[in-house]
This record gives sequence, C-alpha cells and structure tokens, in this order.
Amino acid sequence: MATTTNSSNTSAGCGCQPKAAPHFPDQVTGMYILARALKNVGIENVYGLVGIPITEAAYLIQGQGIRFVGFRHEQQAGMAAATEGFLTKKPGVLMTVSSLGFMNGLTATANATVNCYPMIQISGASDPTMVDMNMGTYEQLDQFNTAKPVVKAAFRCSHAKDIPAAVSRAYRAAVSGRPGGVYIDMTTPALGEIMDRDEAEKLFYESVDIYSPVAPNAESVDRAVQVLTSAKRPAILLGKGAAYAQVDDKIKTLIEKYNIPYLPMSMAKGLMPDAGPLSALSCRSTVMEKADVVMVIGARLNWMLSFGRGKWNPDMKFIQLDVDPEEMDVNVPIAAPVVGDMGLALDAILAKMDGAKMSVDPAWVSSLQAEAKEKNAKFSARLDATKGLMPMHHWTALGVIKPIIEANPDIILINEGANTLDDTRDAIDMTIPRHRVDCATWAIMGMGMGSAIGAAVATGKSVVAIEGDSAFGFSGMDFSTACRFGLPLTVVIFNNGGIYNGIGVPMDKTTDPAPTTLDIHARYDKLGEAFGAQTYYVQTPDELRAALTESIASKKPCLIDVQLAADSGKESGHIGYLNPAPLQNITV
Repeated sequence: MATTTNSSNTSAGCGCQPKAAPHFPDQVTGMYILARALKNVGIENVYGLVGIPITEAAYLIQGQGIRFVGFRHEQQAGMAAATEGFLTKKPGVLMTVSSLGFMNGLTATANATVNCYPMIQISGASDPTMVDMNMGTYEQLDQFNTAKPVVKAAFRCSHAKDIPAAVSRAYRAAVSGRPGGVYIDMTTPALGEIMDRDEAEKLFYESVDIYSPVAPNAESVDRAVQVLTSAKRPAILLGKGAAYAQVDDKIKTLIEKYNIPYLPMSMAKGLMPDAGPLSALSCRSTVMEKADVVMVIGARLNWMLSFGRGKWNPDMKFIQLDVDPEEMDVNVPIAAPVVGDMGLALDAILAKMDGAKMSVDPAWVSSLQAEAKEKNAKFSARLDATKGLMPMHHWTALGVIKPIIEANPDIILINEGANTLDDTRDAIDMTIPRHRVDCATWAIMGMGMGSAIGAAVATGKSVVAIEGDSAFGFSGMDFSTACRFGLPLTVVIFNNGGIYNGIGVPMDKTTDPAPTTLDIHARYDKLGEAFGAQTYYVQTPDELRAALTESIASKKPCLIDVQLAADSGKESGHIGYLNPAPLQNITV
C-alpha cells in the first residue's frame, strides 16, 4: 500500500519542515516520480532555473540521464525548449520555480502556443487549497488558472500518483493537431509526497499513438487539385508549419514536378533553396498582386501577409493546407481548404495530380525568373556599394557574413532584432530546412540566446546568432549558459548604439538619452570575456571576416562585437507602417 503525506507535512502548506523523510530506495517522492515520468516519455533535455520547490527534482532529472540545462532567466529557458520543439517535433520541456519564475517562463510558453511549437512548462506551485483560500502561502499565485488562457492545455498535480498521467497527457497535447505550449502545475504537496517505490513504479505506462495523423477528406483534396490545375499563374507559399512538418520531399516533388514558383516565409527559408530556379523570394509583391492561385502550406494569412487582402490580387483563389480547421476563412474566403496532417494531405494531392495537366502560362514562370534575376543583381550591387563603408553599416557587415554562412549551410542561424532581423533575412540565402529560427509570428525580441542554446543542445550542430544590440540586451546574460555548457555557439552583435539606431534626439533636450538610444561605445565583447568565451571587437570588414571564420571553426562559445555607425538602421525595420500616425516629428 502506498504511504502518503498530506499538505500539513510540506513547507508550502504551513512553512514547517516535513515531519518525515523518505527512506530511499524503498520509498520515493513525487520529485523522483516526475523525473521517471519524463524519462518514460522519452524526454532527453530539460531547460530551466532551479529554486524552491524544484531544486531536488532537477538533480533527480539529471540522475535519470536527462540533460538539465540551467539558465539565468526562465524566459530564455522557455525559448530554448520551444526551439527544440520546432526543430525535433518533440516537446521541449521548461522547468521553473513558482510565482515570478512561472510568470517569466509563461511568456515563452505563450509564444510557443502562438507559433505552434510543442512545449511543456512544468512549474513548482504552492498548495492550491491555501491559494484558493488566499491564506498567504509562499509565493501564492493561482498559476493553473493564470496559464490556461495562453496555453493549449493545462493540468494540475495535487498528488504524486497523478504525475505520470499528467506528463503523458501533456506530451500528447503538445504534439497533437496544431502543436503548442502545455502547462503542468506541479504543486509542492505532490512533489513532496512519499510513496513506496514498488507502488510508484506501477504508475508508469507507455503511451501509444501519441500523435495520430488525421487525413483530409477526399472532397477537399479533389477541390484543391481542381483549383491548382486550373491556375494560369500559380504560386506556393511556404510557412514555418511546412518546415515543422518535415515533409520536405513531398513539397519538393510538388514544386519541381509541376514547375510551380514558391515564396517562403522567414522560417520556411531553406525548405526549398532560396536561390533556386523557381524561387519567388525576390518577387513577393508580384506574387501577391498577380498570382491567380496561391497554395498556402503551413502559414497563416495574418498581418505578415496583409491578411490576404489589400496588396493581394482580389480575384486570386487560396488553397490552404493546415491541420487546424479554425485557420480557414480567418480573413478571406479560402477556395479550397484542406484540413489534416500535412504529410497525408500532400500525399493525397500528389496522388490525385498524378497524370493531371497544369494550365500554367509559361510566361508566368519566366517573368518571375527575370524579375528575380534583376532584383538579385540590384541587391548584390547594394552589398558591393557598402563594402568599404566606414564605420560599418548593417549591409557592410552582412556583405561579409553572407558568404561565410552560405558556405557553411549546416549552421543553424538564429536571428532577432529590428533592422538586424530584416536585413539578415533578406541577405542570407538558406538551402537546408529548419536552419533559420527567428522571432516568428509575434515579432518579439528576447528569444535569441534561449533559441540559440536550444538549437545547439537539441541538434548538436554549430549555431550562429546574429543579434541587434537591443535584442541582445533581452537575453545576453544567458550567453553565460552557452559558456558553462561549452556549446558551439557564435554570437554576432550588431552594435549601432540604439533600439533602431543610436541617433535619437531627446524631446526635452536634457542630458538624458532619447528613448531609443543605447550606448554606441558599449563593449559587449567584455561581457563574453567575463564568462570565459573567445571574444572579438571588430571595426572593419576584414576583422569581422577573420573573427567569424575563426569562431565557427572553433566550435566553442564565441562572441563578436561588431561596431556599426550610430546612424545605421531605421525605426522598426520593415514594419514602421504598423506605427500610429505620428503626432510630432521626432528623430529616431
């Protein structure tokens, strides 16, 4: 028979010490059960930050052979977990303490939910009976109900016996249908509860059919094929959902067999080569204005795509492939919605199209190719024109970085910032899927170090993070985490001394800096030096070239502080139009 303790035996319940300690190995606690449950579902890495009440749990997780990557801030640990989820299709796991630790991590979990990354957040929590009665327990917060509105699913463990089922259900919820963030409220009574080991072992089971792909109905496939084959000017738009699905060969077959131009969104870059003969990456406006049929694979028609309206051809028809039926008809009518697993949907479409004839106007493809050639030549000229610019601007630095990254295509590129994000995305061509990770749908900053660490841990590959100085400020302390774990991560900081640039003018004309101004003289390399990394402060293209080449080759934590001109960059990068109309003229 299992023996248990009640809430009066726990420090969360009354502030007293437990009356009895477990006699290991004959007895175990909920903390051990949690560690075993994570191991049982195949979790290999846990990201987090320890403290009351989860410190021992983290050690026990290590004891199960799971890698515990300890961070300096919960949000970054969560970003690491979310990135692992995107890259592997398995839930990344975040573990936090209660209250503010939970809240810090919840930002990343909410972001995972919006961006459809499978992730599980497990947070220590106070005794819910005392929280519900507002009795002033340690770090009192109703975490379960706080999390529910921003996650895909939430579970609360009040007893140790519930932990294995909660972990299995969280795993299933995170990866099924549209992936997302899942929360487990791991209460102190559950963590501290004592059970006989033999009884605890009976709690574990193997979950079967964790992800059961659902096929689209035949009628929807027929309709999609009919619309696509009738197109004169078709295009395929690839979103990060297409990259996540790992159905690369099927997408390649559809595009190449039927000679359909493709337009990748930012995190779908590399799913097909950015510079491939059918790439319309340089022709985004033309595709939007002139295509008569666009097949949207794993993308939302949201603000990043003008909601499917405005710039889009009003007579154009959308085919949309998505696992979530709620995504259909969100902003515009979808002529051919195909709801179901991405792989099964593409299999069905390819089978139905076998032997079918497309109605594509040959001039459509050739016109896009001519436009791409012209625009790519102009872009190359832009890079050439800034080669000798001193102090360096974004394009000067990117002209150096571009050929190095493209010559090392298996490097995973992490990218965030305003101008740094926009310009890097435009400059660097990707050829391998899931090798570019950025802030995605919510366009937030504050994912850089977490995502870089998560990518390195989950894949073992070399990672290069290109960061604006403002973006790096959100997560820079966790570069120390990369150093502690000896990860193959090179951080490149574009330092122009400001949130957009370093030339903002304060309206009150005082000695205070403008709201957008940082410090053009900041030496971020000194921060890296403090953590034992190889660091570089570069002011010229030649110095940058040498530093980046050496850093990548080292496969060690490295930080490169790239000194840019203070006037390099503009407000909000490419999305300044989202600002309200200005009331007064300001210098940003």
